Amino acid sequence: MTTTDYQAKYFAWELTRRRRGGDLDRIGQALFDAAVDLNPHQIEAALFALQNPLSKGVLLADEVGLGKTIEAALVLGQYWAERRRRLLVICPASLRKQWATELSEKFHLPTQVLDATTWNQARNDGVYNPFDQDVISIVSIHFAARMEKAVSSVRWDLAVLDEAHKLRNAYRESHYTGQSIKRSLAGARKLLLTATPLQNSLLELYGLSTLIDDHLFGDRVSFRTRFMRGDSALPGLRARLADFTKRTLRRDVLEYVQYTARKALTFPFIPGDDEQCVYDLVSGYLLRDDTYGVPVRQRHLVGLILRKLLASSTEAVVATLEAILTRLRRLEDQQAEQGDWLAQLIGDEEFDADILDEDDESAEDSKLDGGGAPDIDPQKLRAEIVELEQYLLVARGVREDRKSHALLGALETGFQRMAAIGAPRKVVIFTESVRTQDYLARFLEAHGHAGRVVKFSGRANDPGLNGIYQRWQTAHAGSDRVTGSHAIDRRTAVIDHFRDQAEILICTEAGAEGINLQFCALVVNYDLPWNPQRVEQRIGRCHRYGQKHDVVVINFLNQSNAADQRVLELLSEKFHLFDGVFGASDEILGRLESSIDIERRIADIFDTCRTPVEIDTAFAALREELDESIQARMRQTEEALLATFDTGVVERLRLNREQAIVQLDRISALFWRLTHHVLGEQARFDDAHLSFVLPQAPTSDASTGTYHLIRKGQASPEDGHVYRLSHPLGEHVLDTGRRLDTPVAEIAFDLGAAGQRIAVLEQLPAKAGWLELNLLELESFQLEEHLVFSAQADDGAWLDTDVCSRMLELPGRALGPDAANAAALPANFEANVRRQIDAALAKALEENNTYFQAEREKLDQWAEDQLLAAEQSLHDTKARLKDAKRRARAAGTVEQQAGVQDEIKALERQQRRQRQEIFDVEDEIEAKRDSLIAVLERRMNQRSHSVPLFRIRWRLT
Repeated sequence: MTTTDYQAKYFAWELTRRRRGGDLDRIGQALFDAAVDLNPHQIEAALFALQNPLSKGVLLADEVGLGKTIEAALVLGQYWAERRRRLLVICPASLRKQWATELSEKFHLPTQVLDATTWNQARNDGVYNPFDQDVISIVSIHFAARMEKAVSSVRWDLAVLDEAHKLRNAYRESHYTGQSIKRSLAGARKLLLTATPLQNSLLELYGLSTLIDDHLFGDRVSFRTRFMRGDSALPGLRARLADFTKRTLRRDVLEYVQYTARKALTFPFIPGDDEQCVYDLVSGYLLRDDTYGVPVRQRHLVGLILRKLLASSTEAVVATLEAILTRLRRLEDQQAEQGDWLAQLIGDEEFDADILDEDDESAEDSKLDGGGAPDIDPQKLRAEIVELEQYLLVARGVREDRKSHALLGALETGFQRMAAIGAPRKVVIFTESVRTQDYLARFLEAHGHAGRVVKFSGRANDPGLNGIYQRWQTAHAGSDRVTGSHAIDRRTAVIDHFRDQAEILICTEAGAEGINLQFCALVVNYDLPWNPQRVEQRIGRCHRYGQKHDVVVINFLNQSNAADQRVLELLSEKFHLFDGVFGASDEILGRLESSIDIERRIADIFDTCRTPVEIDTAFAALREELDESIQARMRQTEEALLATFDTGVVERLRLNREQAIVQLDRISALFWRLTHHVLGEQARFDDAHLSFVLPQAPTSDASTGTYHLIRKGQASPEDGHVYRLSHPLGEHVLDTGRRLDTPVAEIAFDLGAAGQRIAVLEQLPAKAGWLELNLLELESFQLEEHLVFSAQADDGAWLDTDVCSRMLELPGRALGPDAANAAALPANFEANVRRQIDAALAKALEENNTYFQAEREKLDQWAEDQLLAAEQSLHDTKARLKDAKRRARAAGTVEQQAGVQDEIKALERQQRRQRQEIFDVEDEIEAKRDSLIAVLERRMNQRSHSVPLFRIRWRLT
């Protein structure tokens, strides 16, 4: 299809101009570039986040499993497309890698995960502030708080706060982490994500609102007074929340999001005599408080870790006993401790880093304690060394755990289930221990699964993966599959190998972070974390959007251990982790103050309970506490406040989906034609497959090779590059198109070659005329760009925008300037062009005025809230005064009467003072409100100007 420079210029500006508010075409660029099929509720949520240019942020609170990460990524992608690239993601440490993977693989957005190590590396490389770069920075909540000064020094375009409920108490001065993040992001637009915005109290909604904007509500006192006085206050709070909170429920999306179920299988086993002996010996050692092997301040954490290893494998216990023995021998030789002993132990085994990171007190206790206790009895120390050496002898005598033989039977049963439901013969086995992982790989290779096992951990250099990685690099050399990031590419190589060749993937927690295994429907928890959120994350690697089969989850039950049985019951029955359609309830997981607390409670039970009766009693108490923390009343309140009661929600979402498909088809067509026009002399195009070969790159940051236009519903090609708007080559094509030289000329548009009838053009009485395209730039609450068409037919009729755009999308050919010069420009054309531009500006300003009025109303409500707090204090004083006068009348003695009269006088003075203060506070609040409104009004005094893009004489043929 032939395209002129004029049309190409229009296409380039249409694809890149900055749009306003929450219209669907605002996120067209991000939608087009996303390598994932997007659901309409995700599009609607992203538009909600982008809607109001005066908003300081929103809260997206979809139920678990509906893709809040995708919604946030859409917004991040649109900001990136608009060249606003100071972007930050703050999330729990365990989710950093998952965020990096999702943004890279599904949205082609560059990321960096910053922690203490990578920060120092960047500084050593000469980067003054690693945050201040054109890349999406991903950090943990705790790191963001510690780096407050560096975070606050950057003018962030957008900050995403994942699992925002962890900061729900940020309004409290004592909440260091929340206060730090509030201060550092005070001027930034925020996007908060949580499936559980309301957990224990309505004040948590107030806390989340203060993270976004201190002017959404008044202070805490006024919030309590206005919105926490019973159900009658909920409608008012719901109306206030609607401006910055959006929640979609699963029931709203079942029409187009199909969820599979989880089905649990439990395999019991009885440990061998030697295994049970090791368990009993180590358990007894942990119960003593007079040992030297563990620093006193670390005893509880080491006990927790050893308990986990005892439930994992004997080989894992051996390595830890060896570490303790090494420490004892250094004490005996009076040598100083080397490094952070506990942190090294946790790192070597890749245990949940939150054990150290999420709990500040534990992190502090885990620091080096100075080389051991000062008073050491040499004889007692020597006896302890001998004792542990005996433990090691027994443990090393266990060659194969009974549980590993139970695993063989479980795999056979699981594979039979997969065959029955038509699922691939694939299984992912999770373990908390690297040593257990290595042991299982050897065991399975030796017991019928040789050549079909692959393991993956967080270790940078697992020698077993080198061959897989090298073969993968060779197979995908020169394609976008190779990112250049060693960590990301190794992970991709392992997952590809598991998908295409292996049957069994053995993963640690660190190895599982950020990977998606929808092609696998069999999950084995070889050892079960006590942290329910970790278990949910494991299963969620397979049981997620895109999974086509029911997911079978296999757990093991140690029949010789009553506490292990109770842990499995707790996770199964209380948290519903292993069955049902959706798995763990966000109402439960999100309402836990900290999963680390649950781990500690379980460890305490192991440490203190001896008999099955004691164990049952302790677990019953824990379940009762969980019931109290998960209040059904709060769930009902959340439903009343945040559920979508719009009966037309399904129809609206269906319409969104249809509009998005049309929008993407148009973007695809315009981008492909523009690329054809700009690279026509440099590339070989295959229109049938929407691909082209580029022998020589036009810019230094683009690559040669085969390019495939990104298309929804199709897997990324294994060879070549995915071609999209934000690709360096795509950005070159767009920039080139915008800069094309377009002097006045006549263009003939071929109406007969349109491929389908375009009635509005066929019915034009005059088939020729003039057209001018102007770019209107408006800088007000945000920078926005409008394309303004001015077109007149020779019979004097004016063409609307839709007619103009349809004409420019026809095949066209330039007839040259002479043909245009031969026709006279209508006398009133210039004046009408100006009127069209003025009309477009007036319309834009009117829409901006809508935003202004909404913001003004918000500030009025804030002022009312603040005044209410002052009035509430006076109301309380009046109530106390009334009570004092009642007591004065009832006083039985002169002394009592005198005491109450003194109280009355003090309260009356306080009442007079508070009445005066109300006037002062009212004046202060009004002045602050007026000041804030004045700032908005100054921003309304926008700057605008128009830039002519081209003028043509048009002709339909």
